[in-house]
Amino acid sequence: FWDFLILFFCLPVVIFNEITKKRLLGNMSCRIVPFMEVSSLGVTTFSLCALGIDRFHMATSPQASARPIEQCRSIIAKLAVIWVGSMMLSVPEILLWQLAQDTSPVSGMVTEYCTMKPSSNLPESIYSLVLTYQNARMWWYFGCYFCLPILFTVSCQLVTRRISGTEKTECRGTKHSQCESHLNCTIIGLTIIYGLCTMPENICNIVVAYMSPDMSKQTLDLLNLINQFFLFFKCSVTPVLLLCLCKPLGQAFMDCCCCCCEGCSPDTAASEGSADSKLKTEMSSSIFFDKPRESPPPLLALGTPC
Repeated sequence: FWDFLILFFCLPVVIFNEITKKRLLGNMSCRIVPFMEVSSLGVTTFSLCALGIDRFHMATSPQASARPIEQCRSIIAKLAVIWVGSMMLSVPEILLWQLAQDTSPVSGMVTEYCTMKPSSNLPESIYSLVLTYQNARMWWYFGCYFCLPILFTVSCQLVTRRISGTEKTECRGTKHSQCESHLNCTIIGLTIIYGLCTMPENICNIVVAYMSPDMSKQTLDLLNLINQFFLFFKCSVTPVLLLCLCKPLGQAFMDCCCCCCEGCSPDTAASEGSADSKLKTEMSSSIFFDKPRESPPPLLALGTPC
């Protein structure tokens, strides 16, 4: 859902700005777009950490195969903590960016762009905090939104594999173990996509921090645009990868799409119901009557087992 918000709101604003050199929604978009983009990184980071913890609990649980399904309230509570925490950590982005204007020396046209400069109208205490965040922003990005999810996922996977390798369980090779393997592959795939898409931005931040006086404004704008489109690529690929690797979720999504596209008419539902009932009847009859018997069964007054 958060990836959808990024593609639905941030992508049109960035494309409109690159085409017209005007900022859609003005100063508001300069504050909201970075806030949503950084919140997206936080949501992905803490979600990967939560998934890694869940896989670790599954591996260390004494009765992993008999673990009950998690309640909806618990899942919503975890999502609320992840989303609220990510948005709270992204609040300084709202105070850091503001709209600026510049005149092109070639065409003489006034262009609008977003600059990372705290407003002087802020209270002194908040202004100092925002300046501190701006100075530490590069390493905060690198440590929290790049190193943390990768190291957390790798360490959880290594510990899980170590525990799974030392314990010779009887359910190895069963459907439960195959499901666990699919989930582990899903988490690894999501982490790889996230790491590849956020690596260019962290490299650019480090390069710009030490070489910005020697770089032109056009180069800095190009690097910023590339970083944003890597984020949009991540938001586009992540749901597709999740649906492809997590087979139950992908099958449920395809069933929902087929139902919405074709329409669940009463005739179709009735025909499907009759087909299902016929299949169930055949299966039940095979269960009761395909077993070898030494003598014919006695006639029952209550009817057949079907």
